[in-house]
Amino acid sequence: MQDRPIKLKHWLEYAGFRVAGAIVRALPLETASGLSGYLWRVFAPFLKRHPRSVANLRAAFPDRSEAECDRIARAMWENLGRIFAEGFRIGDIIAQGRIEIDPKIAQIIPADRRFVAAAAHQANWELAAAALQEVGGSGAGIYQRLRNPLVEEYVRKLREPLYPGGLWPKQEDAGRRALRHVRNGGVLATMADLRDRNGVMVPFFGRMAPTSTFAALVARMTSAPLFAVEIVRLPGVRFRISLREIAVPETDDRNADILAATAALHAAFEDFIRAEPEQWMWAHRRWG
Repeated sequence: MQDRPIKLKHWLEYAGFRVAGAIVRALPLETASGLSGYLWRVFAPFLKRHPRSVANLRAAFPDRSEAECDRIARAMWENLGRIFAEGFRIGDIIAQGRIEIDPKIAQIIPADRRFVAAAAHQANWELAAAALQEVGGSGAGIYQRLRNPLVEEYVRKLREPLYPGGLWPKQEDAGRRALRHVRNGGVLATMADLRDRNGVMVPFFGRMAPTSTFAALVARMTSAPLFAVEIVRLPGVRFRISLREIAVPETDDRNADILAATAALHAAFEDFIRAEPEQWMWAHRRWG
């Protein structure tokens, strides 16, 4: 558990979180997902992040009306609500065969199962790691710790089974551990679409966005293939997962190679998001 003092508000938040989990587990999976999605769709638009989401959508899709962007934002909240409920039932989603894996994945991944898989916050992104297990990769991941240490510990235990190669909090040695894991024949599963103030600027929906180079850096330093992960939500709490290979140049200018691969990765993300805009997380400050 994190070395943070546990306060009363942490216990209250944790109690609410466990109650929500108990309710979700007591209901059929599709009912729980649908109910949570409905509640988020109704109440989340009252949050200050809703106007930000609509503004981001208007900038990304200038040909769409304010009403259409608002509709997409409300559908986004529903998707996020569904993810919240499904987080308690990840094991059931996998066990019930609700993930369709593109058969082409087996054809394009290397024989030694050593590669970097970078995903966006799309559909239910937690399930990307499940696909890696299906194709035989020893997946490892890095995550951002939650502020509440009690909820953090609980959520980490839910996620750990998806990362047999290790699940490490984002801190100083996480990058080194990830590099070592890939060099030793493992798979790195990472989220690559959020803002990084210390990153590079690459185009994303027509605007320059500060972006992490971590996925491209690991691929370049280990000569491992880099793949963009596409996760699509289907009706009935089902998902389809596919991979697109991203070219990683290997020239005498490593920084330029990493920048080019990072830009190509986000071009792939943009393609995925344009196809299913309701399933991406528009609410964060992606562009600064």
